Amino acid sequence: MANQQTIDKVKLALRVVTSAFDSEIDDLIDAGLADMGIAGITEDDDTNALILRAVITYCRVNFGSPEDYDRLKASYDEQKAQLQMATGFTDWEA
Repeated sequence: MANQQTIDKVKLALRVVTSAFDSEIDDLIDAGLADMGIAGITEDDDTNALILRAVITYCRVNFGSPEDYDRLKASYDEQKAQLQMATGFTDWEA
């Protein structure tokens, strides 16, 4: 379960002002972190700016039906790939 500060930041990025979608947004945050975990990214601190940005992008990709889905999906995939290769975000040996 995401903390309220992270939910608020994602809501701001999604331009959502109601709390009606908080449960869905919380689920998307958890799913984004889980997706990165499957990719080998062990850092899951959503206060880390790079992790938070990837989570926000994941949520933008998967919330509703964005018109720019392909661009957002490519952006998330690139962010995830960069985290996979960055020092300190995986348990892989250098």
